[in-house]
Amino acid sequence: MTNSRWCLAAVPLVAAAPGVAYAAPPRPAPAAESAVEAAAPNPRDFDLRRGSDRGPAIRELGRRLHRSSVGGLLASSGQRRFGHGCAGPAAVPARSLVYCFDRHDTDTDDWVPQGVSSVSDAVAGERWTGGSRPMLVSWHNGGRIRLTVVDPDRRSYRHVLLVEPKLEGGKATYSDIGIHAGGIAWYGNRLYVADTRHGIREFDLRQIYDLARSRGGVAGHSERVGLQSGKYYAHGFRFLMPQTGSWRFARGNTGGKCRGTGPLRMSWVAVDRTASRHVLIAGEYCRPGTPRGRVVTWPLSALSRSSGTVRPDWGATLPGYRIQGGVRANGHWWFTQNRGKERGLLLVTRRDGSGWDRVQRHTISHGPEDLSCYRGQHRVWTVAEHARKRALWGFRADACG
Repeated sequence: MTNSRWCLAAVPLVAAAPGVAYAAPPRPAPAAESAVEAAAPNPRDFDLRRGSDRGPAIRELGRRLHRSSVGGLLASSGQRRFGHGCAGPAAVPARSLVYCFDRHDTDTDDWVPQGVSSVSDAVAGERWTGGSRPMLVSWHNGGRIRLTVVDPDRRSYRHVLLVEPKLEGGKATYSDIGIHAGGIAWYGNRLYVADTRHGIREFDLRQIYDLARSRGGVAGHSERVGLQSGKYYAHGFRFLMPQTGSWRFARGNTGGKCRGTGPLRMSWVAVDRTASRHVLIAGEYCRPGTPRGRVVTWPLSALSRSSGTVRPDWGATLPGYRIQGGVRANGHWWFTQNRGKERGLLLVTRRDGSGWDRVQRHTISHGPEDLSCYRGQHRVWTVAEHARKRALWGFRADACG
């Protein structure tokens, strides 16, 4: 099926692109990567269906644990404080706004940051309950995932363990989630987390639990997780947030490599609030030698359903390989491109009825990841993932607003 919304984009050329006020000069275009021929995306490959009901386990956890909130989490004791000096090692471009994690989180090889979202994705007014302006970052360590809630006003942040709830013998417990969490998108009370092989995992920001204030909760250091010997553990985390739902591809799970057909290998996600209807954006990370990755959007209003099938409303082939993040605002697109040990690239373009416009490329930080448009700031945010070259940073982009 091919029409103006579903088409295979041609390999773009370098040219000036509107919508970005960016300090670093454009980098000359690298030699074009040979694209593997692929069929135009089939929209039916991206149909999503609701996953299993987690309501019983969530309700039981709510009876056993003390429920908190984003505000309660940000006001709690034991916050980590922002560090400093990360912009240089991460090679963040001049005139960017930069937040540094503390020394431990900047240097650790155990946890790797991936996804970025903010209150600007979540609500139109860009203020959460109590007037806070949180930003969110997802991390993985190979077998677990966590969420960092950043408070720019207090210059502090807090980690939350993300877990999978379940009932065992009629008792509520939970286990680790071993996915990459390469992208996150915050919309209303929902947090969508990319699950590479399966689709989207869904969390509810109203379902945050504080083990330090829970009878039977253990917030101290421990390698235990879940209910054990009548106590609840979370690997030493004080706060945890259980998965409340999921959206899985109707045509099954994805394979280990990009194929250009079949369900999307869900590498990253983002929100576009500037479209005529708000959408969730998702895309693939594909290496040269395979078909180009694909990018898809679904209406966020449909993803609020408790059941049924959600169909995409747009899809195309990406304008490059090794795309680690992407976001759209007011018709403008930004993509991050990984280049291994070299600094990453920012690809800036627009989309017309038949394909991508010419692409402008900029050299940016090491290891740029997921993207999020913070409309009120006219900035697009990303996170540099590499240990000792790590930073949460945003560049000025006039079209993000």
